[in-house]
Amino acid sequence: MASKVQRVSFEAGGAEIAGNLYLPGGFDESRPGPVVVIATPGSSVKEQIGAFYADRLAAGGIVALAFDPSHQGESGGMPRDLEDPAARVEDIRSAVDFLATQPFVGDSRVGMLGICAGGGYAVKAALMDKRLGAVGLVVPVNIGRAFRAMMPGAETVRTLDAAGAQRTAEARGGPARREPWIPDTLADAKAAGITDPDTLQAVEYYRESAFRHPNSTNRLHFDSMARLLTFDAFHLVPELLTQPLSIVAAGRAGNTGSLEDGKTLHALATTPKDLLVIEGAGHYDLYDKPQFVDQAVDRLVPFFRRHLERS
Repeated sequence: MASKVQRVSFEAGGAEIAGNLYLPGGFDESRPGPVVVIATPGSSVKEQIGAFYADRLAAGGIVALAFDPSHQGESGGMPRDLEDPAARVEDIRSAVDFLATQPFVGDSRVGMLGICAGGGYAVKAALMDKRLGAVGLVVPVNIGRAFRAMMPGAETVRTLDAAGAQRTAEARGGPARREPWIPDTLADAKAAGITDPDTLQAVEYYRESAFRHPNSTNRLHFDSMARLLTFDAFHLVPELLTQPLSIVAAGRAGNTGSLEDGKTLHALATTPKDLLVIEGAGHYDLYDKPQFVDQAVDRLVPFFRRHLERS
């Protein structure tokens, strides 16, 4: 039976978070079962990658919650288009708060699925919150590392200086500064001389495919830079990650660094863990290409059921 989508909302850090709860066909809310929170990539909204995976988890009998992060999409929070790792982690923990009030969760632990940058946020949330009972990741990216890699050495410090200067300008009444995450069109990317396959695939997915969504602005508030450049999703993993971990990585390495991040995390974790590398897939292929997504879901559904279902 097809999954049912239910609109929900909850509060996180003073902002109202807009979410969609995906319920399996024939769902009975009086019977507790496995439930998973989804942390989506940076800049994405719940109707994109989160919806794609949530629907497939629901088809596997798992309730899944996809939501817009604070400051983005239909969720509240000012300034708009801010990507704040601390807020993203608080969003996840507040989603667990919301689910804890639902009769089909009760005192059961909740699963966590993080995709791309959401993978790093999922790990950080799991270090803090042991109500998260199992962590699944697809093409996980430690977004702090990724941004530092794009701005090596002194460029990172110059960017932090610029972020501080911009905050001062805005405090004095100046306009907010928002930068594109990626070029707005493939034509813009090609005009800028961009030939990297991953970047072009990202532009195609977010800006020119059926997954383009009006709530996904492709804009990054500049103060995000200070927050991202000083963030490390994997710090304290050996000491504090206690939950079982399942990582799905794309076998074709690209500029996102997700294959390397997945392997790094797998090496750092001391909990029960597994790593599936899907050969032939690139990072963005695991966003929407069924031949690759199906392999990820076939690994994740039994993983979550094994660790979240009551005996």
